[in-house]
Amino acid sequence: MEKLRIIYPIIVEGRYDKIKLSSLIEGTVITTDGFALFKNLEKLALLRRLAEKTPVIVLTDSDGGGKVIRSHIASAIPKDRLIQLYIPQIKGREKRKESDSKEGYLGVEGVDADILRGILLPFSGDGEKADGQIARAQITKTDFFCDGLSGGECSSQKRDALAEALGLPKKMTANALLEAVKILCTYDEYKNILLKLN
Repeated sequence: MEKLRIIYPIIVEGRYDKIKLSSLIEGTVITTDGFALFKNLEKLALLRRLAEKTPVIVLTDSDGGGKVIRSHIASAIPKDRLIQLYIPQIKGREKRKESDSKEGYLGVEGVDADILRGILLPFSGDGEKADGQIARAQITKTDFFCDGLSGGECSSQKRDALAEALGLPKKMTANALLEAVKILCTYDEYKNILLKLN
């Protein structure tokens, strides 16, 4: 079955949720890493910055933990930039788990693919919509290395300068900053920012 092209980035809880969605859609899927989001200022800053550029979809589990994470995201992102989607509460257990979750409901990873497709279908597009479409730049770790943003003496300072230019917090790791840049900039925008910083 052909993958849905989702024009807005989707925020999910964990990597298994991301794996499930990535098998169904073409688009950006970002994990909160569960409750780690509460301490991860880099990730929260990325979500805020991303929401300035495009609306974002939140799709967390339908249990108490999912509600707490959803609430935390909603407190950080303006209401008009947030698309709240919900999976139904279905009793069951994910195949990879040995026991039921605390509340006994399936998470995003365990919900039937057709249900997820139905939830996301209204937000699919042809991939060429300007409104809300985010640029996914082909910026690689090699680019970061060649541009002095990783592996060099002054790489940390250069990353801080780039992060500041993008409205992100300083002291981001190379991998975290790369993920943010790929979402926030086209390749040309990235190169132009570096030119201005040098």
